[in-house]
Amino acid sequence: MARIEAVNEQTLIVYFGDRIDDAIAADVNHAIFQVRESLGDLVTDIIPSYNSMLIGFDLNRTDRFDIIKRIRLALESNTDAVTNNNDNQVVEIPVYYGEEVALDMSDVCDKTGLDSESVIKRHSEKEYRVYAIGFSPGFAYLGSLDDAIVMPRKSTPRLKVPTGSVGLADNQTAIYPSSTPGGWQIIGRTPLNMVDWDSESLAKVNVGNRVRFCPIDKDEFLKQGGVL
Repeated sequence: MARIEAVNEQTLIVYFGDRIDDAIAADVNHAIFQVRESLGDLVTDIIPSYNSMLIGFDLNRTDRFDIIKRIRLALESNTDAVTNNNDNQVVEIPVYYGEEVALDMSDVCDKTGLDSESVIKRHSEKEYRVYAIGFSPGFAYLGSLDDAIVMPRKSTPRLKVPTGSVGLADNQTAIYPSSTPGGWQIIGRTPLNMVDWDSESLAKVNVGNRVRFCPIDKDEFLKQGGVL
């Protein structure tokens, strides 16, 4: 059963588990639609994460006790027919893994005992779930990595990670949608713009989507607008 806790007077957090898990993430994604379908505009905001969702509500129209009751009823309702259009939608992301952009590939190879071709193969053959959007607009946390390429964050973060950089950290992978400081291990770069200002999440991908990385060569990277 989901656990509901108050964050402040008009915000609640609903927990569905205590770990990163594909099944729990699917429950969170489905719950978003259950709550929106049942509570309508009483809810002002829903922010999903790995195993929880933050819910803001209109304090002028309801109170904490009433909204908790409504949320529980929504989560218990039979809304299996309501599907999340984001759930399991596959988004393909082209990635150039060349040495000019794979800033930490040599370190990844040293620590994993794999050559770069094996790292690329393991990274690009998996399909990843978008668990959360955060850190910066459009930054999507994707999981889970092949165990062979699980990597710790860098001990000293870079002051400036190039836009489009694809990185590894712990059991996750992600794309830097803009140039920001960061400590992920960089193994490639995409030419795609990962920020969508017309999207509610500001991201080209949304929570619940699946992401597949498609290796491309240098010429194709530059052709698609990539910058070295």
